Amino acid sequence: MLILAASLFFTNPAPFDMPRQEAYLVRENGLYRLEDQCKRIDLWFTQTMIGRWFDRDGRIFELAEFHSAAPSIEAESTLTRRDYEDVCRAFDKKDMKCLRDAVSLISPVETPLKPSRSRRDIRGYREVLYWQGTNESALVATYLKEKSKVWNLAIWHLSDGDDIKEMTKLFEDKFLSQEAKDFHKSRTPFKRSISGERELLRRDAAHSISAYKNWNAVNSKEFSVLHALGEKSRFITALTNELSAMRALYSETIPSPIDGTNVLAVARIFSSRDDYIDVAGTNMAWTSAYWSPERREIVAYLPQDGEEKLLQTFRHEAFHQFLSYASSMISSSPWFNEGYAQYFEDAGIDWEIGEKVTCEWIEKISEILPLIFYMDYEAFYAGDIKEKRLKYRLAWSIAYFIEKGAPLVRFKPFKDLKSDYMKALLEKRNMHEATKAAFKNDDFIALFVDEWRKFWCENLAQ
Repeated sequence: MLILAASLFFTNPAPFDMPRQEAYLVRENGLYRLEDQCKRIDLWFTQTMIGRWFDRDGRIFELAEFHSAAPSIEAESTLTRRDYEDVCRAFDKKDMKCLRDAVSLISPVETPLKPSRSRRDIRGYREVLYWQGTNESALVATYLKEKSKVWNLAIWHLSDGDDIKEMTKLFEDKFLSQEAKDFHKSRTPFKRSISGERELLRRDAAHSISAYKNWNAVNSKEFSVLHALGEKSRFITALTNELSAMRALYSETIPSPIDGTNVLAVARIFSSRDDYIDVAGTNMAWTSAYWSPERREIVAYLPQDGEEKLLQTFRHEAFHQFLSYASSMISSSPWFNEGYAQYFEDAGIDWEIGEKVTCEWIEKISEILPLIFYMDYEAFYAGDIKEKRLKYRLAWSIAYFIEKGAPLVRFKPFKDLKSDYMKALLEKRNMHEATKAAFKNDDFIALFVDEWRKFWCENLAQ
């Protein structure tokens, strides 16, 4: 038992999610900006937790460090990272109530009023306290290293059959006496004095992987790419450069009244498909990347020999990320969101629908084009693979026509379509109302469909 358990503390890393965020649209001096807010307790948790690891027998090991006092459980109000920095209270290492309150928010078991002290002095520590009480399903300990101002918390979720006394001895002999010292020496200290929402998010993103030897962060002005790819650093550099270039292209193509200078786009890339599925869920097993609006990050993994394909996928998902920020996280229509995501992903004409595209086919399919404009996501994603592919390519063909064909139409009737759509989306906060505002009336839709049909017959039919 003890020989097996000796390798458990830092076995398989499981990075924590970024906190859930709510978007607010703020207008100042005639300009709009996106303001992300989080629950106070979520921001505290993000900055407090260091890392989490698990083993094949079901044990989970978690570490935390207390830089600020725990907010009350009732503190459900949301606020920006910048505002949180101003209101959070410093942690008083001498205040036992402050320590217990912090432990209670994280501990998986009920926290006793008074902790029990370690039965022996452990070299290098001023204090080691146990907080699990009589519960034997988890070991909960706080420790204060000599010459340190920061309390640390370790939680070891035990497996069935583990003896709490044996596991406590192992924790003291193996972790506290050996591994903890090297671990804390190797970590980058948490920085408190940082200004600006973008840099605070960058810090929190880096903090989420700071405990894991195989994880690194590569930063550009607008992106932070967190990855566990090790020797694939050249690919990460290429990806970061690509994302910066694509973001500039997105901004040039899609008009938005929102100032995005406070936005940081985060991407997290796992080294294996299994690790990716653990986060994404089995319903996303068919994907290699996805955009999580709630967590504000792109999550991905690098398939074997799939660097070019992942770059292509990132062009798609990064557009979803950009549009989410550009629309203040208001859900945009599938024809616009998926259409332009594919437009930037493909960068060329390729229908990819598994059948011959002719003028006759274009004529026929143009009859259902107006239906695409008012589809919600449930309807857009419904159907078998062939039907889904068709809807995706129709959305793409709309975006492609707007960019390549519409500017050639006499009198340029569609020149304001994108800006009208984005403006209405922010004002009406409804994708269907935005589509209605952009396409004006039935005659306008009929004109659009007719010009779309002519463009594709002239440029694609075989």
